[in-house]
Amino acid sequence: MTPQGRAGPLLPQIMIFCAAVFMLLLYSGGWEMPLFGEKADPSASGIMRVAYLPAYAAGFLLIALNPRNLFRVAIRQPFLILVMTVVAASYFWSIAPDVTARRGFAVICTTICGLALASRYKWAQLAEVVATTFAILIVASFIVCLAVPRIGVMVELFPGAWRGLWQEKNALGSLMALGFCLLAAAALLNPPRAKLWWGFAFLALVLVLMSTSKTSLVSLMLGGGAIVFVLIAQSGPAAASAVTWAGVTGVMLLTTFLLLAADVFFALLGKDATLTGRSKIWSAVMTQIEDRPWLGYGYAAVWDNKDAYSAFAWITKDAGFQAHHAHNSWLEQWLGMGFFGLIGWGLFYLQTMTLALISVFRDRGALLAFPFLVVYSLVTLTESIAVVYNDFRWALFVAFAAKLAFSDRQQDQA
Repeated sequence: MTPQGRAGPLLPQIMIFCAAVFMLLLYSGGWEMPLFGEKADPSASGIMRVAYLPAYAAGFLLIALNPRNLFRVAIRQPFLILVMTVVAASYFWSIAPDVTARRGFAVICTTICGLALASRYKWAQLAEVVATTFAILIVASFIVCLAVPRIGVMVELFPGAWRGLWQEKNALGSLMALGFCLLAAAALLNPPRAKLWWGFAFLALVLVLMSTSKTSLVSLMLGGGAIVFVLIAQSGPAAASAVTWAGVTGVMLLTTFLLLAADVFFALLGKDATLTGRSKIWSAVMTQIEDRPWLGYGYAAVWDNKDAYSAFAWITKDAGFQAHHAHNSWLEQWLGMGFFGLIGWGLFYLQTMTLALISVFRDRGALLAFPFLVVYSLVTLTESIAVVYNDFRWALFVAFAAKLAFSDRQQDQA
């Protein structure tokens, strides 16, 4: 057996594994800032857009090795197909058809790459693909922070905070919070290499602390709690019942705390009541949604339209500053793809979370998927990370969502 658990020649399996890791590394965006500087803008740079083509090629290589499995995976995702259909159709009513066409193609390719991972790998193997990707990003982040601090350490806004390979500290903290959860899952799913992955999980924790991002630290703690929840739930019926009631009670208490003492919660995170201006953006975005609630303005067409009377101009005026996205994944879908896009994304998310909750009690793959989805769900409330082109987190969300509907057993049968 190869390290990935498949019979066959070792070298081709290693090459395929490397192609999958290479694809995810490109989607991580960790190469953009070191190569192109702090003002790097993938949406405006033709060179940076072309740089993602090898990621698409790697995804299609994974598909070419077993195209039937891709069909088996995709057919189990009707709501994802609905979302991609709305993305493509929005070209016809977009305020910037050329932008929607270009970015729509990119997000469809990114989505297909996520499906390719799910169709190719079992849970334990997929965990090591993701873990290897994070291990490389972690090593590179430590190198730039310690050896090239002018790249890896912030100077102006948050002096001394580590940002690693990305433009600001919250990006490093957010990704490494996910990385801790996914590396821990890889350790639990692959006991022979558990020490290796636990070591990198510890380094991911160090990077979260060095980023000084309190929100990321909260995300890491929630993800770690989700891993413990899965382990206890799968230890036996009595433990599953107890931990389920404890989890429900904990969520209710946390919700009550947020409703009754939101100011205390914001103070703990170092945030103000507007969540660093996000509530102003949400209000401004909702005003523009009211003008085109059913169809929206076209996929990813709003935020680069600098016309004096464009939706972007009005959002900037109402919010009081320029934003680069809606800072909420749900409002982003409504703004760009209208009510139909919002419903499609909502149904896809609901299907994924339902399958994830079921898997908590019956599938070891929940160790990888459930913590990721818990953290991802939290971040969707303050960042636009759903249905995003050339995006690491969207590719992983699609991969885990598809894998939840295409179990290891079904893969073996196929």
